[in-house]
Amino acid sequence: MSQFKHVSYLWDDAKAAELAGDEVALLIYRSNLLGADLRLTNYGGGNTSCKVISKDPLTGSEVEVMWIKGSGGDIGTLKKSGLAALYVDRLRSLKNVYRGVQYEDEMVELFNHCIYDLASKAPSIDTPLHGFLPFKHIDHLHPDAAIAIAAAKDGKKITQELFNGTIGWVEWKKPGFELGLQLKQCLDENPGIRGIMLGSHGLFTWGDTAYESYINTLEVIEKCAEYLEANYGKKGSVFGGQKIDSLDEAGRKKQAAAIAPILRGFCSSERHMIGHFTDDARVLEFINSNDLDRLAPLGTSCPDHFLRTKISPLVLDLKPGEDLSDVKALQERLAPAFEAYRQMYTDYYNTCKHDNSPAIRDTNPVIILYPGVGLFSFSKDKQTARVAAEFYTNAINVMKGAEAISEYTSLPRQEAFDIEYWLLEEAKLQRMPKPKALSGKIALITGSAGGIGKAIAKKFVDEGAVVILNDMNTERLDAAGEEFKKQYGKDSYTTAVLDVTNEQQINAALETAALAFGGIDIVVNNAGLSISKSIGDHTEKDWDLLYDVLVKGQFFVTQAAVATMKKQAIGGDIINIVSKNALVSGPNNAGYGSAKAAQLHLSRLNAAELGADSIRVNVVNPDAVISDSNIWAGGWAEGRAKAYGVTVAELPAYYAKRTLLNQIILPADIADACFAFTGGLLNKSTGNVLNVDGGVAMAFVR
Repeated sequence: MSQFKHVSYLWDDAKAAELAGDEVALLIYRSNLLGADLRLTNYGGGNTSCKVISKDPLTGSEVEVMWIKGSGGDIGTLKKSGLAALYVDRLRSLKNVYRGVQYEDEMVELFNHCIYDLASKAPSIDTPLHGFLPFKHIDHLHPDAAIAIAAAKDGKKITQELFNGTIGWVEWKKPGFELGLQLKQCLDENPGIRGIMLGSHGLFTWGDTAYESYINTLEVIEKCAEYLEANYGKKGSVFGGQKIDSLDEAGRKKQAAAIAPILRGFCSSERHMIGHFTDDARVLEFINSNDLDRLAPLGTSCPDHFLRTKISPLVLDLKPGEDLSDVKALQERLAPAFEAYRQMYTDYYNTCKHDNSPAIRDTNPVIILYPGVGLFSFSKDKQTARVAAEFYTNAINVMKGAEAISEYTSLPRQEAFDIEYWLLEEAKLQRMPKPKALSGKIALITGSAGGIGKAIAKKFVDEGAVVILNDMNTERLDAAGEEFKKQYGKDSYTTAVLDVTNEQQINAALETAALAFGGIDIVVNNAGLSISKSIGDHTEKDWDLLYDVLVKGQFFVTQAAVATMKKQAIGGDIINIVSKNALVSGPNNAGYGSAKAAQLHLSRLNAAELGADSIRVNVVNPDAVISDSNIWAGGWAEGRAKAYGVTVAELPAYYAKRTLLNQIILPADIADACFAFTGGLLNKSTGNVLNVDGGVAMAFVR
């Protein structure tokens, strides 16, 4: 609709008509529309509900039931399975046993006595905020435009004047039973209002139908955004004006790729973290401004923001175009800043903690700002790191709006702590699945668009890692990327065109890893080819190609990856996919077999040199992995069949029969071997060879 400029009107009358009569379906539809516009709410933030009349399964009488987004969900992707359903009268009757604000946390367990649909999701802490209001449909969102007003020093006055008293105001209060009662009190004292602004927090709006609630929500947020837009520039320059200039886009990416592994190393002092980088224009406007030093330490206001970003960011004291090539000097220069941040966070915890507070969590920063370059975020996985960056961008929007109309205010440290270390939040964290073996790890498997490489990449992602898919064949790489996106989601991988004989592409792939995830932990040198010819038929071109791809490729990919690993200073794994042919002599195999032998010994040499940096180098020796493998193209299968006196069709059975275990070897078997080296049980193992060939006695290392 044309009247909306700052929000997206997505309602489809035809789609809604299909859902007519099913208020829960309309709730889900409305929720998904609201969640699709990040200007309305953040990922995982906000809450929506509806109240319907249903039959009590025990008495058959009609009862009012509230359906509401359950704990830990996201309205943008909400389904019915993500909703909690509660008897409204039972929920409201909890007032009779409520012992006061000091005991409000105990009410959460009592929500379970109000459950209507036993298959529904666990109720969230926001449940009473919706339950005590009488409206059929309610939206509780965290739009930047509204929070900017809610976090402004004069927020209450501005809200009153902007909406002529039609939007109520409730001062900051931690979400919970008490806040639900305060919302009801605000409504009782201001009958006829269309919504309530929560100080430093967010917005409540409602309607008698799903559509009325949707429109009301959009109109209120649109009005907030219009007000902010009208006031930008009235006080002069945004954020006090620009202090420094950004590098150009290419320069920002180059600088970010250079420093990301160093930052990741510092942030991974307690556990491996995954990074995210953004140089969004909104971020640059803030980090390049005169007000950065004043506003950044204040921290964020909305609970959804600081729960994901920590109380405040770390701002790097670096010039945009500084030479970052001296890694050791840069590490020494940045170390005090990280120590100071950790001490600040420790002091914050010690000052604010209660007798029953959970133990202090990781003291490293989540958000790191590099003026003139961009924002880095680090967390347990890519999605969480990306979302943290999105939330801090929301916080920037809030600061910008609040500064334009008044003065930005953040939550007092104690209030922030009481949210961050809330026992209910801790319980939610404790219920989360334990990290997988490769959680927080970043892997580059050369030639990972098919065959053994793709199987290894899938195994690593299954075990919690993120991967840089790569191949020299762009069509094959694109297809692999789409497969991973469909199977694992966009945050599990990135892609890079990579010919391991091309130094520029090797460096570009490592830069891609640094920008997408923060660095590299595991490199599997898997890319290869095979040429089976007699000594007389071998050409210099054959020889050079084998040694360029297998030996030089392995060396130069390792060399580039090790440079990144040393920046991180948290160790790493190099796994080289070699072959039983590195140890076994056979006909028509001089070029390939000798190159594989060179790969094997190069692995030993690298292991000897890199141990001091806690970088492990190990070898997996496969044999006869035929499935989906490029190695069998180009006449290799015909050459091996000729050498063994069998047909190409008979090769798999021939290879299996000559093994001690009489087994056909699959790509997944090689992936399992790679995981064995990287999964944590062999962290004190380097320089080893693991045969995955079904048992070929001649290939025994000893």
